[in-house]
Amino acid sequence: MGSLEGKVAVVAGATRGAGRGIACALGEAGATVYCSGRSVRGHPATQGRTETIDETAELVTVAGGRGIPVQTDHTVPAAVERLFAQVRSEAGRLDVLVNDVWGGDPLTEFGTAFWQLSLDKGLLMLRQALHSHVITSRFGVPLMLDSPGPGLIVEVTDGDGFWYRGNLFYDLVKTSVIRLAFVMARELRRRPVTAIAVTPGFLRSEAMLDHFGVTEANWREAAAKDPNFLASETPYFVGRAVAALAADPQVATRAGRVFSSWDLSDEYGFTDLDGARPHWGRHFAATYGQTLSRCDDGFYAYCTGGPVDTIFGDWPSL
Repeated sequence: MGSLEGKVAVVAGATRGAGRGIACALGEAGATVYCSGRSVRGHPATQGRTETIDETAELVTVAGGRGIPVQTDHTVPAAVERLFAQVRSEAGRLDVLVNDVWGGDPLTEFGTAFWQLSLDKGLLMLRQALHSHVITSRFGVPLMLDSPGPGLIVEVTDGDGFWYRGNLFYDLVKTSVIRLAFVMARELRRRPVTAIAVTPGFLRSEAMLDHFGVTEANWREAAAKDPNFLASETPYFVGRAVAALAADPQVATRAGRVFSSWDLSDEYGFTDLDGARPHWGRHFAATYGQTLSRCDDGFYAYCTGGPVDTIFGDWPSL
């Protein structure tokens, strides 16, 4: 793992999950990390969740970097503009921008046909998890272009292919941010900034641990409910993937593509917190008989011998 000493990052959506893991891993490599999001100590913004950007910033500092919390609603352009004005004033540069704003879990109606979905929920998901990424890049990239070193934009998605993800709006968000990375890379091709997308595997986030009724100390017990959980990864695993990319002097050769935490672990050799190297792609192939292959456009897709339901099942309402 290369050093990110002297580098400055903004992780949008750093409150919990992959965003927190990425922020901490960047700190582990020595970076200064601005941890942005809506939830601050004493005022959590997500119902039922207690995590805050203040906690994330403290974890970044403990890991070896410098964490700075900045309360930001990334759906509000003026708030995002203020965030990057603060970064410019205090740090004078921006080397890494991570777009991980999500908030779509309570809005996703898996198993419901698109003509029966709540438009209010679906359109709000697009605003929170897609429009926010566009807004953040719009105000963050000018600072990256004014910075002395090469920059990296990371779009955090779910899955590294274009198969159906079980819900129209969820699918639109997760595939659109991959496309966003491609489009930004195209427009930045003559600039010293690289845009890519990254996906974790089965993420052992705070919410997922709660869902299974376990903690990080006894997480393997959740395999009694879902054996796939044994192939899960902590948010630090995808975090270390992003840190490895940020420290790679050849990262520009990856522009516009989507990468998985498990494939990047194979390439860079980093491990999860417990020293393991979980590989969701290999697990999926061994368990479900599906394989991953690279498509002609440079992306990955699941290759199956049957219709889409061989992967995702026949949703009850369909």
